[in-house]
Amino acid sequence: MSWATNKITLFTSTAIAASLVAGSAFAGGFALREQSSYYQGTSFAGNGTTGPSISSVFWNPATITGAKDGLTFEAHNSFIVPQADIDGTNTVLGTPAGVATGDIASDAWIGATYTAYKLSDTTFIGLGINAPYGLSTKPKDGDWSGAGYNRSSKVFSINANPIVGFKLNEMVSVAVGAQVQYIDVRLTNSAAAPNLSPGTTALQGTSIGVGFTAGVTVKPLAGTEIGLGFRSSVAHDLGGTVSLPVASGGLPAGTYGIKTKLITPEMVTLSAKQRITDNFRLLGTFEWTNWSRLEAPKVILDLNSAQLTTLPFNYDDGYFLSIGGEYDFNDKITLRAGAAYEWSPISTEIRSARLPDNDRIWVSAGGSYNYNDHLSLDIGYTHIFGTDTDIEIVPGHQDYSATKGSLVGSVDSSVDIFSASLRYTF
Repeated sequence: MSWATNKITLFTSTAIAASLVAGSAFAGGFALREQSSYYQGTSFAGNGTTGPSISSVFWNPATITGAKDGLTFEAHNSFIVPQADIDGTNTVLGTPAGVATGDIASDAWIGATYTAYKLSDTTFIGLGINAPYGLSTKPKDGDWSGAGYNRSSKVFSINANPIVGFKLNEMVSVAVGAQVQYIDVRLTNSAAAPNLSPGTTALQGTSIGVGFTAGVTVKPLAGTEIGLGFRSSVAHDLGGTVSLPVASGGLPAGTYGIKTKLITPEMVTLSAKQRITDNFRLLGTFEWTNWSRLEAPKVILDLNSAQLTTLPFNYDDGYFLSIGGEYDFNDKITLRAGAAYEWSPISTEIRSARLPDNDRIWVSAGGSYNYNDHLSLDIGYTHIFGTDTDIEIVPGHQDYSATKGSLVGSVDSSVDIFSASLRYTF
């Protein structure tokens, strides 16, 4: 394989990695935390303990044992309005140019549904359907001077999670579940800096993988609950294509098959709920996500089964800490609020123009209205403050390309999240 061909495939494989982490303004890395309108209002504090909403099964399947008699169904809708602007300088062949992307993040809707059925006083079954990963970025001007590092990128995922839970006694409950997960990735990039670019390189790939979930809840004292939940990694054999706009090296213009193995990270959630008075409960959650397991997966070209390069994720682990409370205003209305700090797995040394991610501060509020014993409405709102964020794509950075130049600047980012759900028990 020629040096030029290796150069093309190096770009291709790097593009896969970048597309999978592009534009997430909603959780560390490329995960989506917005799986519950109920817990949106507490910044997800207490999301691994039992409560009126069965959406907690996303983080801890053992909480399904808190479901009411009969069949419970919930539909959650989150509307996410992120903002991320890059301001800086892109230097190509010694010529600096100002960079102002406009808002590169895309507004999004995330849906989730949960169903639980109480088979007996001790046995429960359920199903969660979610989008655990989903990203989208596109600078307002596709030919901005940094388009070699990001023109557009999208990721769609859907995850089905059947669950079975057992209430061992009044103190301890356990549960396990399966994950069946589909991912679809699409990325476009300028083949070089816009003023040098002969066209756009496009990449697309899909995969289905499987994993599992498990959890336990413990109620050691009246009014006290501790929940521990685990979501396993899911191995994806991502297969797809890359389209080259012009001939390069040993590859003529055309479309070529590629594949790589991507393994999503494990997640552990530890939550607690403490009743302070008959009407007020204090909630807390600590979450660890094993982003460092991504490392640098191999990329293979279908044409000759040769290893082309590796995907330069090189993330650290991610952490999330939240605290909140909820107050029963009366027998129909519950109010809640919370705050959180999120440690991003992405540092300046690896931060890209596709995912200008950094540590974040969450502030949330929400409430529930119980129309009757069967029907309830949950709402939640969050504002996320981004901390000071720099981009330094220079020689030595894992994304750097001499033909695309150096990209140095700062990012101004924030997110508003509006969420609402209906839950009904038959």
